[in-house]
Amino acid sequence: MTPAKRAFDVAFALLLIVLLSPFIVVIALLIAICDGRPVFYLSERMKTPDTPFCLWKFRTMRVVANDSGVSTGYKQHRVTPLGRRLRATRLDELPQLLNVLRGDMSFVGPRPPLRCYVESCPDIYARVLEKRPGVTGLATLVYHRTEEKLLSACTNHETGETTYVTRCIPRKARLDLIWARHQSLCYDIRLICQTVIRVFSRRRTVRANRS
Repeated sequence: MTPAKRAFDVAFALLLIVLLSPFIVVIALLIAICDGRPVFYLSERMKTPDTPFCLWKFRTMRVVANDSGVSTGYKQHRVTPLGRRLRATRLDELPQLLNVLRGDMSFVGPRPPLRCYVESCPDIYARVLEKRPGVTGLATLVYHRTEEKLLSACTNHETGETTYVTRCIPRKARLDLIWARHQSLCYDIRLICQTVIRVFSRRRTVRANRS
């Protein structure tokens, strides 16, 4: 990571934490009141092929004893009503501002993978994780909705894992590597702006569906 990219990440994360802290507190209280504790979901992710870190999110699903892999169709019954709204607008990812400050993540980069997928696809992630994982990125913007549709159709763990490993990971990796070849601070800022536009458009969609 270049010094300019890291400086931007720290400055922007601090600004957002200051501006959004009341909003973050309200979301945390709503989760505690509506869904109980824990408020946060902590997940091991990989910063490099050999270096794990703890990813922070607001909890959006009911807790179970054994959980693994990505969220697929057979897990949807565990998503809480509040969690569904948070996911639709990506507000569940606000706690990742702490990950950005710690240097675990950048604002823009490949989404941080679970250890099991890095071990399943070592050649792919050896290249993808040359760059710091990000909150958003080219693959997130281009492929996220397609990934949601593919995984939502999976009715069991085995089908979900096969779909994710064979269809999602390679396609996202190609997009992540395209971003890596052209990465610049201006390009990152453009992707952040596109992400904000996408989030607000999804919020309008959620409101329209409720009305």
